[in-house]
Amino acid sequence: IIFDVTFFFFVIVILLAIVQGLIIDSFGELRDKLEAVKTDNETKCFICGIGREELDKVPHGFKRHVEDEHNRNHYMFFFLYLMDKPETEHTGQESAVFKMFKQRDFSFFPVGEYFRDDEQHERDD
Repeated sequence: IIFDVTFFFFVIVILLAIVQGLIIDSFGELRDKLEAVKTDNETKCFICGIGREELDKVPHGFKRHVEDEHNRNHYMFFFLYLMDKPETEHTGQESAVFKMFKQRDFSFFPVGEYFRDDEQHERDD
């Protein structure tokens, strides 16, 4: 009977260690994914995907771009505005964007593109 109790105790301890290892590994994996998302948010524009290196060629380029030109809150508020506004009152552009949004077609996002005014173009040249 002592052998049975000892065997049972060791099997339980080993199984608990395996389960705890799996749990710890999965939390570590989630933490790594979260770090990758944070790094992307700090180094790339969420809307267009252009990196900080490209946008920082002008002073305050990345910060200005992310906060003013491609502010994700502006996009979110625009979609909320379109959902709240009756479809019969949409303008032509609003109708086109809303139709694409409902079809889960996000090709209206300026992926890989960004806008700089003429003054910045002259400074870059």
